[in-house]
Amino acid sequence: MTELLKDQVFMAFTTHAAIVTLKLLLMGPLTGYFRITRGSFVNPEDAPGKTVEEKKKTLKPNEDVERVRRCHQNDLENILPFVFIGLLYALTGPSLSTALIHFRIFTGSRFCHTISYILALPQPSRGLSYGAGLGVTISMGVQVLLKVLVL
Repeated sequence: MTELLKDQVFMAFTTHAAIVTLKLLLMGPLTGYFRITRGSFVNPEDAPGKTVEEKKKTLKPNEDVERVRRCHQNDLENILPFVFIGLLYALTGPSLSTALIHFRIFTGSRFCHTISYILALPQPSRGLSYGAGLGVTISMGVQVLLKVLVL
């Protein structure tokens, strides 16, 4: 473990994995914020002090809340594979410069994706940022397979 903590690629991966994981974790509270400010809840008990009729109105989906939820779901579908494949990739001993390109593009792409999604920016902003992140994860996965299949 001490050797891993001295490895620059592993430390770069750890930094970027922590950043995108924290970003993923913050999507939950962001969804909660949108639910509260838009008055759109999933459960009747989440709207205390309201009549039965008022609670029924709050249980209807809100487009802003749904947009944040979809963004959160997309993060789950992309950040978890990045962390898993990125760890394997970091352990294969890639060059620091190549690894940094992978990690930075992925991290930047996830932030761009979230901003594009939540602000409903016109396409192709969201699609390009999604594609960049996906491309990085696939690239790392291919590199891992090439490394282990050659051994």
